[in-house]
Amino acid sequence: MMTMTPDTYAVNCPTRVVLDRIADKWAVLLLGLLAEAPMRFNALRRRVQGLSQKMLSQTLKGLERDGLVRRTAFPTVPVTVEYAITPLGATLAERLDLLRDWAERHIAEVQAAQTRYDQALSG
Repeated sequence: MMTMTPDTYAVNCPTRVVLDRIADKWAVLLLGLLAEAPMRFNALRRRVQGLSQKMLSQTLKGLERDGLVRRTAFPTVPVTVEYAITPLGATLAERLDLLRDWAERHIAEVQAAQTRYDQALSG
């Protein structure tokens, strides 16, 4: 348990672990999907293009460990596993959706700035 007052700017603050998790693009995308509905592993893998099986597994385990995602195994043959967002994860997903929305709305401006910057360096 944490006994100090959280200060994310302090090197030893445990909140930095949480920031690492939520700053990960795969975590952001998975929480967004799971906020819509529970999903099975392969459905998540198909939906998030570019996400490898290994990275999906690692990200889901981290999200589960942090209490943001719940894994449920059903006794079928083969075993069916479903992932769902937890109430804590839903509170985070609401905020992350604002970031995703911002990125979608402003990508053209960011790309234009990148082009200007790159041209200034090469010019």
